[in-house]
Amino acid sequence: MKEFDLEALVRPNVLRLKPYSSARDEFEGEAEIFLDANENPFPTGYNRYPDPHQRALKAVIAERLYLSPASIFLGNGSDEAIDLLFRVFCEPGQNRILSCPPTYGMYTVSAGINDIAIDKVPLTATFQLDMPQLERYFSSPAHKIIFLCSPNNPTGNLLNINDVREVLTRFPGIVVVDEAYVDFAPAGSVVELLSDFPNLVVLRTFSKAWGMAGLRLGMALASPEIIGLLTRIKPPYNVNQVTQELALEGLKNDGEMGEMVREIIQERGRLIESLLGLEGVNKVYPSDANFLLVEFAEAKKVFIALRNQGIIIRDRTRQVKDCLRITVGTPFENQRLLRCLELLLLPDISIH
Repeated sequence: MKEFDLEALVRPNVLRLKPYSSARDEFEGEAEIFLDANENPFPTGYNRYPDPHQRALKAVIAERLYLSPASIFLGNGSDEAIDLLFRVFCEPGQNRILSCPPTYGMYTVSAGINDIAIDKVPLTATFQLDMPQLERYFSSPAHKIIFLCSPNNPTGNLLNINDVREVLTRFPGIVVVDEAYVDFAPAGSVVELLSDFPNLVVLRTFSKAWGMAGLRLGMALASPEIIGLLTRIKPPYNVNQVTQELALEGLKNDGEMGEMVREIIQERGRLIESLLGLEGVNKVYPSDANFLLVEFAEAKKVFIALRNQGIIIRDRTRQVKDCLRITVGTPFENQRLLRCLELLLLPDISIH
């Protein structure tokens, strides 16, 4: 790619900004008495502020991903990183971004919150990047960020790696690859491209494969320069102590995570096979994630009938015609889902 000028992309006010300096920024180390942060002095277990830079947690993640801790940003879910990327690079009311629907809705919502216009280049019929249409924006200085989701939500598929490389090479701004589901398709990660492309930002989360959605912990992986900009504008203590502690415990049990992922992938295959055998299921799209996009002859009817049976799936008919998104559950949950669908889709029988 041509020479990358990061500063030229950053909002001038962010470059000028002197970040807030917390008490824990100004003192690192051990001491007997802390009277610097206006904390409650009585020990409750949580009376002290957490590490604002999550050093212990980043060290473990860096070792797992073969990255420097300086290349890792941790936030309140990956949604925080998405929002901060807008704040770093996009001037409200002036700049624009790109997304490729159907895809994760927070890119559009966050753009709206930050008063950033969004141009949408729909995926192809096979849910891959429409490169001829994207090329129209490769010379646009107004477009600061493009969001690519791989594996994509709600379609479930990985994007073609050669297309992603071409975007990284030719797009003049920041390329964000959202890998929330990549643990279910590890060969599809672009993390190894970080050293080659200084405009790449990779998003990860602890919500899916790690089973920690309730902790709200997400990651952005990028050059130390981009991570430094995100850190400059983040709230001082954006990841609480409990989240840091529990995430560290979870990372010690990576064998358990691996077993969960293997079982989800196995159940995903079983669901695909069983769904394809049901009357009224028109198509089950290939998936590299922990969910399936399924086309039904009567999608709305199926959605409502399952809801009435206490089974909640996601209606994605507005994004993809006649399609519902089904998260892979436990073997018991999946079996109950299939049994309800079998009864519902039998001729002349309906679930009320």
